[in-house]
Amino acid sequence: MTDLLDPVRKAAAASPERASRTPAARTARRKALLHWIAVHSLGIAAALFFVLPFVFVVLTSLMSDQQALTRDLTPNTWEWGNYERVFNTPGFLTWWRNTLLYAGLGTVLTVVSSIPVAYALAKFRFRGRKLSLMLVISMMMLPPQVVIIPMYLFWAKQMDLSGTLWPLIIPMAFGDAFSIFLLRQFLLTIPNEYLDAAKVDGCGEFRTLMKVVLPMARPGIAAIALFQFFAAWNDYFGPQIYASENPAAWTLSYGLESFKGAHHTDWNLTMAATVLVMAPVIAVFFFAQKAFVEGVTLTGVKG
Repeated sequence: MTDLLDPVRKAAAASPERASRTPAARTARRKALLHWIAVHSLGIAAALFFVLPFVFVVLTSLMSDQQALTRDLTPNTWEWGNYERVFNTPGFLTWWRNTLLYAGLGTVLTVVSSIPVAYALAKFRFRGRKLSLMLVISMMMLPPQVVIIPMYLFWAKQMDLSGTLWPLIIPMAFGDAFSIFLLRQFLLTIPNEYLDAAKVDGCGEFRTLMKVVLPMARPGIAAIALFQFFAAWNDYFGPQIYASENPAAWTLSYGLESFKGAHHTDWNLTMAATVLVMAPVIAVFFFAQKAFVEGVTLTGVKG
């Protein structure tokens, strides 16, 4: 009897698989796919809008000198040596070192100087607190071009630091208005009960900040650190003002303009240099995107 039922059971088990291969099932899957594309069409269009230029830059960087900017969409021969030629360009590694110094040290100074101010504006109650917050917000609205002349006269004439990156790095040790405001908004989401419990256990303000607030504020700190790192890495205006007269102090953003001028007919090399400039920023964001998105999402919950 069991032997007679085995074919029936096998047929019943295989029936869903056969049903999925029927024209009706294929039509349903096709409709579901079209529905998904229709619902996410704006997202797909936005993704292509941002991804396709980057793909174009990468493919062009791997083309030969004769093929670059022709009608060909893919390289006939993959010229990986273009990146080696860019690295061997005189001054390129110096631009890398200067950019890492500017972006890395500037980010550390900004984070360290902005945390105490943001903590005080978020958790302390003192006279003039709202006025201080308004001053921070007003500094965010002030374009750097407005104060560039007196700042340049101070750093170049009084401090004699023209031709270096220190006029851009030193001010970061005194906080950044955008970083203070963003971190203050994040710290408002931390319940005061945690701080009160720490103070009951005998923690002072500094120890409460170090032991309680900072571990809970890691996403917000990561967000302001990435914002500052990206801003310094891509900064062109500042190095042009202070370091243009000294090629040894150029950064990648400013040096890339000089590289493009020297290789204006070699678009494959220009694209290869562009990829090398963008790659660290993309890598940093890829590994830190979770903390970055969480930190940005949680800001502004309270006001």
